[in-house]
Amino acid sequence: MLFTVCRTACWLLLFHFFSPICIAALPYPDTSQAPVRGVWLTNVGSQVLYSRAGIEAAVDRCARSGINHIFVVMWNKGRTLYPSRLMEQTFGLPIDEKLTGRDPLRELLDAARPHHIRVYAWFEYGFAAENRGLGEHILRTKPNWAARNTQGEVLVKNGFRWMNGFDSEVQAFMLGLLSEVVQQYPDLTGIQGDDRLPAMPVESGYNPGIVAAYRAEHHGMAPPANPRDTAWVSWRANRMNAFMKQLRTTLKRVRPSVQIAMAPSIYPFSKTDYLQDWPTWVRNGWVDLVCPQIYRYDIALYRKELGRILREQVPASEHHRLAPGLLVRLEGRTFSDDFLRQMIETNRANGVAGELFFYYEGLPEHPAFFDWYRTQ
Repeated sequence: MLFTVCRTACWLLLFHFFSPICIAALPYPDTSQAPVRGVWLTNVGSQVLYSRAGIEAAVDRCARSGINHIFVVMWNKGRTLYPSRLMEQTFGLPIDEKLTGRDPLRELLDAARPHHIRVYAWFEYGFAAENRGLGEHILRTKPNWAARNTQGEVLVKNGFRWMNGFDSEVQAFMLGLLSEVVQQYPDLTGIQGDDRLPAMPVESGYNPGIVAAYRAEHHGMAPPANPRDTAWVSWRANRMNAFMKQLRTTLKRVRPSVQIAMAPSIYPFSKTDYLQDWPTWVRNGWVDLVCPQIYRYDIALYRKELGRILREQVPASEHHRLAPGLLVRLEGRTFSDDFLRQMIETNRANGVAGELFFYYEGLPEHPAFFDWYRTQ
């Protein structure tokens, strides 16, 4: 590898400033035996995080709706939604500018504690630097962090410009953010990656360092020009697998009790398009919770996808780690209470005890359903 290992160590050393004794002294409520009944809390299409009152009202509604886990966005648009020393040192942006002077994560944790609701920091954007200009400071400040496609251009997919998630310096930065939030909030239950963490678009991998690493392992041959070449896809997916293992090792060293959750795309799309071989993560015990995004609009399709996951992708011994992601709200679509009930009934009939709803704003739109849900 041509990457600089010492920089990785330097980034991570920035965050070993909290005493392990302090961490042990602040236990969160023990709800470890309760099934995960979760919801994603966003800063897009929602105003909850922009006031303490909004946070407290949302937590109260979650508690009344049978929700016991909140997965709150803490990384998107090139910004953290908690005060970050690493972001301030690296980019001069300690927090999303709209949240200056506040700490929404601390407010959420404090509001959630009396309700015994567990909180995860959701790193939504992962290795995506920006979306349609929001987050442009990352690659402007660190142009060497940009992912490159076959033409050598900065990789853009679906409006997202990507960092090179194969690069050791980029990986160290991400591990630094994750380590920081785990250390800074001892009562945080865990972190969650998404379909962009750990992940890279299949069109990526043409940076000089990655090409050199591939040549070194393939008798000097260059990577295939076709980014969807099966062997080339697997080679890069294995690089993401290695980072996933490193992520778990790093965070468990910071705090052994921290929970590692991942919410990937549906397999095999996750691998063929984003190099996310998440069934391997489950088989190797690198995740404590896996929440594949089974975003379907028809119950037959939902049942089919859940069946494939249970039969082919998550071993029976690991079914307790599964909490599928379900849509309850999406711009331009409506979901009937009957459809939502059918998904929950399908989960329970298949021994799946929990799920995550995308996203919080769907709770007030479906009061009758959530009245029913809290009894399940």
